[in-house]
This record gives sequence, structure tokens and C-alpha cells, in this order.
Amino acid sequence: MAPPRYAFLNGEITPWDDARVHVASVGFRFGTGVFEGIRAYWNPEQEQLYVFQLAEHLHRLIYSQRFMRFETIFQPDYVAAKLLELLRANEFRETLHIMATSFVSGPGMPQALDPVDLAITASPSKRPESRSRGCSVQVSAWQRVPDAAMPMRVKCNANYQNGRLASVQALADGYDTALMLNSRGKVAEGPGMCFFMFRDGQAVTPGVNSDILESITRRTVIQLLTEHLGVPVVERDIDRSELVAADEAFFCGTAWEVTPIVQIDRLPVGEGVPGPQVTALQRLFLDIAEGRSELYPQWRTPVYTG
Repeated sequence: MAPPRYAFLNGEITPWDDARVHVASVGFRFGTGVFEGIRAYWNPEQEQLYVFQLAEHLHRLIYSQRFMRFETIFQPDYVAAKLLELLRANEFRETLHIMATSFVSGPGMPQALDPVDLAITASPSKRPESRSRGCSVQVSAWQRVPDAAMPMRVKCNANYQNGRLASVQALADGYDTALMLNSRGKVAEGPGMCFFMFRDGQAVTPGVNSDILESITRRTVIQLLTEHLGVPVVERDIDRSELVAADEAFFCGTAWEVTPIVQIDRLPVGEGVPGPQVTALQRLFLDIAEGRSELYPQWRTPVYTG
């Protein structure tokens, strides 16, 4: 697949191959950056590209930048304008994954607070088979980092090394991905996505004090389950032993959307295939994100006008 034509860096729309960061930069050397992964969905019938929950993502980006004490804080209006400018420059007509990253771009030590730059990239994103067939999951031996060490609710680049270890191990052991436990031995989340299970007529998910990301997609899923699918949602600790009792389970996140979990530690979840509740949720989520549903128009930012 050919790369996109342009990226955004140093305040400008830049040819893709010229969007480079110096190897001496603090962002490169120490992962001193924060980011938002954002999706844009192409609707061929409407000839429109919709950025999904752009305002929500950029609001969280402010929080992450402030937490990292960056000297320069890129404001939502500015980031949104440059992001939309980049998408139009590339003339995208397909579903995308977008990364908006604020990072320390100059040389220095890990405690450096400036200079800070903004990078935005967008690339076509094909939906993997696991969205329809479901994924197999390994309960990881790698523990989720606790909030007192590296808070997971901050989307810092360096945080994702914790999940990477779990992902690489799961793939090496023949699974699709991993599920991580926190320091109390309770279920936390996957490496970059939140966990839900259906049990006894309820959807159950770890609370935000379980060393998880305060996920925008998680909040969206809770709203859809309760307001449109009639499923009560309980936020509480989940024991590892409970996973075997799940009728259905799924991951959710910007990159993972709503992905059924059909197997955990080689044991089937429910019937071992995507269940009716996850399937209904997935369909509703994508209908809204792709603009086939009129629900929540405020969640969709159209890219093309006229």
C-alpha cells in the first residue's frame, strides 16, 4: 500500500517522506510525548468522511499535555483545524486511523519540558478479520502498571511499552492479543483497549480506578448499551476466575472499535463465537460512526463541504 501524500509537522503540511524527527529529540529517545488515536470513517453513499468524536479526543489531549507539564499546549481548535486540513490535502476517500502527537522535539534529558511540537498523521485502516470472527486472548503474565507508577489514564507514548510486552508475548504463544491484570490481581484492560463482559443479563467492565485508560470508546459503549440496547452496565472489579463465567465478552477502543472475544486462555467464551449482544452493539456503533444512523450527529465531524 502506498503511503499518504502528506503529514503535518513543524506547523506545516509536509510531504510524507520529509516528516522526520531528529534522533536526538527527547520524544524519540525517551518517549516524551502524548497522543490521541482518532478514526475517520468513509461513507461512500454520502461521499463523506466523518472524523469520529474529534472534540472528545482533543479535550483529552489537553489533559495529557498539562499532565506532562509541557511548556506549549496545543489547543483543540488549532489541532482540529490542522487535522482537517491534512485530511483534505490527502484527498482521502477511505476509512482512516489518525495520530495527533504532542512531543518534546528538541534534545535534552527526560525531564525536558520544551520545545514542543505537534505531529499529525493519517493512514488508511482496513478492518481486520477479528472484528467479525472474534479474537483469542491470553491473560498476560505482565502486570498492568499501577497509577502510582505510570498513570494509564494519561495517553503518554512511553506508557504503551507495558501493553507491548503483553501483546508480543500473546502473539508468540499463539493468541491474537492479551488481557492484563492490575497490581491487585483484578482485570484491568487489554494493551490499548478496554474490556467488557456480559454476565447474568448485565454488561460488566472494570472501573476507571482499575489502572485503565479513561477511554472515549468505553464511555460511548456504556451510553449505547444503556440508552439503546437496554443492557445495564456495572463498573466493578472483575476477578480472573469470573472470565470463565462470561456469556460474551469484547474489547473496545479507537483502534479496536468493538471486537468480540471468543476465547480466553484456550477456553471458549460462551459458545466460542461472537454472541448476539456483542454483534448488536458492534452494528450500532459502526452505523453511528459511519454516518448510516442519525443518532449523535455531534459525534461526527464531516471533512468535506459543498
